Amino acid sequence: MENKSSTFIGLMSGTSLDGVDGVLVRFGDHKGEVLQMQASSHQSFSPELKQQALALQQAADNEIEREALLANALASVYADCVSKLLSAANCEASQIQAIGVHGQTIRHRPDLGFTRQTNNPALLAEYTGIDVVADFRSRDIAAGGHGAPLVPAFHRAMFGHDRHCRVVVNIGGISNISILRVKGHTTGFDTGPGNVLMDAWIHQHQGLAFDDSGSWAAQGQVHTALLELLCQEAYLQKTPPKSTGRDLFHLAWLIEKLQVFPDISAVDVQASLCALTAKTIADAIQTYSPDCEAVYVCGGGAYNNTLMHMLKELLGNIHLDSTDSLGIAANHVEALAFAWLAQRFHLRLAGNLSDVTGARGERILGALYPA
Repeated sequence: MENKSSTFIGLMSGTSLDGVDGVLVRFGDHKGEVLQMQASSHQSFSPELKQQALALQQAADNEIEREALLANALASVYADCVSKLLSAANCEASQIQAIGVHGQTIRHRPDLGFTRQTNNPALLAEYTGIDVVADFRSRDIAAGGHGAPLVPAFHRAMFGHDRHCRVVVNIGGISNISILRVKGHTTGFDTGPGNVLMDAWIHQHQGLAFDDSGSWAAQGQVHTALLELLCQEAYLQKTPPKSTGRDLFHLAWLIEKLQVFPDISAVDVQASLCALTAKTIADAIQTYSPDCEAVYVCGGGAYNNTLMHMLKELLGNIHLDSTDSLGIAANHVEALAFAWLAQRFHLRLAGNLSDVTGARGERILGALYPA
């Protein structure tokens, strides 16, 4: 194992609620160059834990206690992921500078001045014996920003090009884009739903957690009128900076829209939801980055073949690929981003981009929980 000061763990559990992705990585200099990813791991959430998190998306009784219990349960899952990473990399906890952990978003209301990522970083530090850096979003919100998306700064560091404009699309539960223009100028925002609606719909109708490779969506036909109705959602018309989450895009939102079209088959709804994700991403790219030369996809959506095909059709001649082609696997990007943000905190360097989040300026993000 190399110098402790350059070695970090990143943990990310996203809106899809499938589990936690973890990476153990050694960075280079202050620019945050990934020199070597030494281990990766995925720890699935139990159905019970997923249901606990989903239940906290909406106001209900005894929220404080239920959130605290969820935070404790998450810390245990995070600690298991860390243990697997240390074992895979054949290193000790003492060799890690810090863990960067996002926590599980249960509310995101920048319009009301807050965002809530459930987590117990003190307990995680106790479990692992490693410093933990957490709560990355609240400082940006305190500075008037949305607190999201935070990944564009990392995308710039990893994927930016001096001569070509690129767009990186992260398709998790929610989709966001990072527009990496030449000379370092970067913008980005949440485009709308990613997998969140497709996951909810297939779970309701087939009991599955997600539509593997988009195979169910591929069996249906896009319902044009439904797609047009879904695209009328006010959020999609807003100009950036903007961010969203399950607070808006959830199963009840979809069911309300479907009342207009009671006879659509379930499989055609799935195809239409896949088309919604592809269209909102493509529209955002064509509106805000018409000079884009290449689009690179990360997150779970990169493995949805039907979604990628739809996106390719909409983007036309623009090159489309996953971030694997740039050297970082699509399912590792977000966890790496939070390892990178932990390193930025360690170096006391800003982790946000005010042009992305709308904050009053760049800020050091995170809070430290020493081991």
